[in-house]
Amino acid sequence: MSHPLAWLRAHRWSFSAIGILLLWAMLSLATARFSLSSLSGVASSASFLAVAAIGQMFAVATGGGNVDLSIPSVITLTAFLTMIVSGGSDAGLLAALPLVLAVGLATGAINALLILWLRIPAIIATLAVGYVLDTAALLANRRFTTFAISPILRTLASAHIAGVPMILLLAGLLAACSAALIGRTGYGRTLMALGQNDVAASLAGARVGRIVTIAFMLSGALAAIDGALLSAHAGGAFLGMGRPYLLQSVGAVVVGGTLIFGGSATALGTLLGSVMLVLIVTTMQIAGLPGGVQDMVQGVVIIAVLAAAGSGLSRRAA
Repeated sequence: MSHPLAWLRAHRWSFSAIGILLLWAMLSLATARFSLSSLSGVASSASFLAVAAIGQMFAVATGGGNVDLSIPSVITLTAFLTMIVSGGSDAGLLAALPLVLAVGLATGAINALLILWLRIPAIIATLAVGYVLDTAALLANRRFTTFAISPILRTLASAHIAGVPMILLLAGLLAACSAALIGRTGYGRTLMALGQNDVAASLAGARVGRIVTIAFMLSGALAAIDGALLSAHAGGAFLGMGRPYLLQSVGAVVVGGTLIFGGSATALGTLLGSVMLVLIVTTMQIAGLPGGVQDMVQGVVIIAVLAAAGSGLSRRAA
């Protein structure tokens, strides 16, 4: 029988699961109001984060320290586009969703182009693309005249089934599909090989450009879908709407057990990492900590996870 610690290391998502249980216990002790019903609100917020974070996971999995920092800007722009084009009707939503998805896919393709062809580091390329999208969102804000929401989109973003948020079911389905893509398809296995060693993967015949491009297009597409859903959940769109996801999308990925250096990714862990981060924020809000301190604590948690991951890699290489 394997040692418990060995099992935990092999299933890095389990640390997030343990963290969720501990935080839930702490909150339950700190306030009698925190229960399964209050956890529903946490699960809803975490699910919106998870949709964007799973996209970020694919970008991170490509290795080389790649991240997608255009995600917040995609979310903000597509939230505006969803509201403007749909006009609050289901018929309008049928026109809005293809446009929103096209924006996300195009953003991912442009990010990959800058990274692969122009050799611009991902952190710079995606941040620059994000600035362009922010300008587009500013222009869209000037044409924003309605707060009407498509009934179908409102149902997906805010409805409950047997007390369970529908958005949580959608996030769980997305995590399951992503896990199957990573573990059971040729693309997923090649993506993991690329993240571990891009030179070896290329020599083995992997189409590196295609793999990276698809990963960033998935990231952009999921951010776009998240923007559409968030517009319904928030009842509108506003500038800076996606800003919290800049840190949190990366944080959920690494806290959930995906290696920031690439080569190993876990969709389940990313979902659990999203829940854990939202629980951390909830704990700090109950404690009355200011927003700046909350950001600092999240940063410290992410740094600690990255340091532990780096230490593990160093020991493995020694």
